[in-house]
Amino acid sequence: MSGRTNVKPSKTRKLPPGWKWVKLGEVCRQDRIIIEAGALEASRLPYLSLEHIESGTGQILKTPAALMADEGSSTTFRFSPEHVLYGKLRPYLNKVALPDFIGRCTTEMIPLLPTSDVTRDFLALLLRRDVTVEHAMQGKTGSRMPRADMDQLFILEIPLPPLSEQKRIAAILDGQMAAIEKARAAAEERLATVSALPSAFLRAVFPAPNQPLPKGWRWVRLGDVCDVVNGYGFGKSFQGRTDLPYPFIKVSDMNTAGAEVVVSSADNTVDVHILRALGAKTYPAGTIIFPKVGGALLTNKKRVLGCEASFDNNVMGIVPREVKSAWIYFWMQTIDLGSMANTQALPSIRQSTVSALSIPLPPLSEQKRIASLLNEQMAAIEKARAGAEEELAAINALSAALLRRAFKGEI
Repeated sequence: MSGRTNVKPSKTRKLPPGWKWVKLGEVCRQDRIIIEAGALEASRLPYLSLEHIESGTGQILKTPAALMADEGSSTTFRFSPEHVLYGKLRPYLNKVALPDFIGRCTTEMIPLLPTSDVTRDFLALLLRRDVTVEHAMQGKTGSRMPRADMDQLFILEIPLPPLSEQKRIAAILDGQMAAIEKARAAAEERLATVSALPSAFLRAVFPAPNQPLPKGWRWVRLGDVCDVVNGYGFGKSFQGRTDLPYPFIKVSDMNTAGAEVVVSSADNTVDVHILRALGAKTYPAGTIIFPKVGGALLTNKKRVLGCEASFDNNVMGIVPREVKSAWIYFWMQTIDLGSMANTQALPSIRQSTVSALSIPLPPLSEQKRIASLLNEQMAAIEKARAGAEEELAAINALSAALLRRAFKGEI
C-alpha cells in the first residue's frame, strides 16, 4: 500500500530468557469511544489536547480542574486511567501520556487499551522508545502535518518480557527518569539564566529614553551620526556567481550566519559592472544590517558587515559616521524594531523611523572602552550558553539510552 514501509523483523536480536517478540498490535488496541462536542458528557469531562502533553516525558501539563476550562469544540475520544494516550499527529514529538483521571481528548490522540500481556506503564515505555518513534515516522501519512498510520504502527515487532519483569523494569526506569527530569529542569534553568544575561548587561550600559545620562554623554538622533540606507533589488539573471569581489547579502545569508554576528560571505556575489546595472553600491565593513520587511523583521536579527558588500531591498543598513560601529551594534540589540513596524500589509519599517531613533552617545574613547568590555562579556556568555546547551543535550540523550538498555534486558 502507498506510504507504508516493509518492516524487517527484529527477531534477529537475541532476547533474555523468558522474553519474546510480538507485534505491538498484539498487546494493545485502539479504544475510540466518541464523545460529540454537544453531548452532555462533553461538558462534564476535562479536555486534553496535544499541547497539554509534554514531549518525551508524557507529563500532563494541566490539572483536571484547569482542563475543564478548555472546551474542545470538536468530536473527542473518551479516556480513563486504564488507557495510554498516544499522540499520532507529528509522532516525532513523542507525546505518550498516562492519565490518572477520566476525560476526553482530541482525536489526534488515540486511547490505547493494554491487553493482559502488558502493563500500562511498560506499554507507555515501549511507545516512547526512539525505535517506535522512527517506525511511526516511516509509516506516517501527510507531509506538512504528518500522522502515524496506526495499522502500520501496530505491526512493529517489540521485545516483551514477562509481566513481573515489566513491572521491575518500569519501577527502575520511573526512578531514573525522575532523576533525569530533575537534572533536565536544572539544566534548562541554567540555560535560561545564561540566555538572559546579554539583555541584562546591555540594560546596565544603555540608558532608556528620557533617563539622565552620565557626564559627557548626550542624546542624538541616529540619523545625525549615521547614514540609514536601504538595499537594492537583485535580478535573477545575476544570481549564482560566487567568485566576484563583493558579497550581495540577502536575509537568507543573515539566517545562515547562525550565532555569528559578522557576515562576510553570501550565496551571491557582484562586481562593479553588476552594481552599475542594478543601480546599486557597496557599503563598508562595520555597517550594521537587519531585515526590514516581513516575518524576518520581527526576529530583531542584527548583523555587521565584515567586509565591503552590498545587500538587497529586504535589508536596511546603518553606516556609522561619527560613532563606533560596535557601539551602534550593541545599542541596536536594545531596540525592538518589530514593535515599530508598519503592519498595514507585511510588517515593515521605514528609513525615517530608524533615522529618528534617539541614541545615548558618550565620547569616542568611552564608546571604545564599553564596546570592548561588552565584547568580552558576550564572548563569555556565548561560551557559557554553548556549555549549557551541550549539557542539556547530554541529559536529553539519557532517556533514550536508558530505554534502549531496558529493552535489551540490560537493567
